[in-house]
Amino acid sequence: MAEIVLDKVTKKYGDGYEAVKSMDLEIADGEFMILVGPSGCGKSTALNMIAGLEDISEGELSIGGEVVNNRAPRDRDIAMVFQNYALYPHMTVRENMGFALKLAKVDGKEIDAKVEEAAATLDLTEHLDRKPANLSGGQRQRVAMGRAIVREPKAFLMDEPLSNLDAKLRVQMRTEVAELQDRLGTTTVYVTHDQTEAMTLGDRVAVMKSGVLQQVDSPGNLYNDPVNLFVAGFIGSPSMNFIHGQVNGGEVELPFATIPLNDDLKGAAGGDREVICGIRPEHFEDAELIGDHLGDGVTFEAKINLVESMGSELYAYFESGSEESGKVEEAASAAGLEALAGGDAGQVVTRLPPESKAKRGETLKFWVDPDRLLFFDPESGNRLKS
Repeated sequence: MAEIVLDKVTKKYGDGYEAVKSMDLEIADGEFMILVGPSGCGKSTALNMIAGLEDISEGELSIGGEVVNNRAPRDRDIAMVFQNYALYPHMTVRENMGFALKLAKVDGKEIDAKVEEAAATLDLTEHLDRKPANLSGGQRQRVAMGRAIVREPKAFLMDEPLSNLDAKLRVQMRTEVAELQDRLGTTTVYVTHDQTEAMTLGDRVAVMKSGVLQQVDSPGNLYNDPVNLFVAGFIGSPSMNFIHGQVNGGEVELPFATIPLNDDLKGAAGGDREVICGIRPEHFEDAELIGDHLGDGVTFEAKINLVESMGSELYAYFESGSEESGKVEEAASAAGLEALAGGDAGQVVTRLPPESKAKRGETLKFWVDPDRLLFFDPESGNRLKS
């Protein structure tokens, strides 16, 4: 096990393109760190630099307190688990799992003992003499993890290891990966584009965009306390709603409601100004279902243009009615939020309980919690905080 430290690590290609820009990240000994972001954000490049598969253009990388910039991958004492499993088809599970130890000329009995132990941990004991072609996708992924485990490395590096699995198996394997890492306590860096994986697996999550680290924090803090529009819009499903607002005195005027501000939001605004107001779908409610809490929030009516029933909840959509949605689209485009930049900025999605009577084409009385609003600067996209 070992601490991994990236100190202003940069990857610049021959044509001048910077895939990773001056990345500062400290991964504690035994920590499960997730690198997440959209395709092309630099997360896999960062992982490959830690592994030694990509040269570092600038900066310093250390593993276990030792600078490893110029060390070959085999000398860094790390193990990688890839998206495509990378198993040898002509070898049995036992041979695949022990192959790296065999190359290192480890004693045969020791190899057998380590393979048997890892197989028991991963529920692969009865499959040790089968070949990869006779295994399911989940079993193949377990074999790939077992091959990494038997080496007892300082760190595991995982590059989207579950993306080839179907949805149900992915959820199952996600649980198994989390339990395995907790049991082994090995420093792990895990790359994914799936924010659900990121939020459910990691001790901390590092959100990247265009090669730049945006925020590193616990899943809960990323969700509740994002630093900018990109993090706020990327984390959460359905995504946070962004609505143009005008702060006047102690209120913010939104297209569909005027909402009184608490002291924190007044301080964040810093006076009368334009803002982009962020509201998560679950912070709206069907006013008819609120009961005694109706007076704690603000109610308004809106015509619903779409209802999606998910069984345990409903997603009800309405148009914000803002004439300034273009400003939200511009800010979203600058922040890299492609969906909003494509014209969805004027639509608001709400998450309602299945008991709601929300119906397409009908008007519903909504309730919104004023204390859950977030403010963002329309120019920079940064979160406004008191």
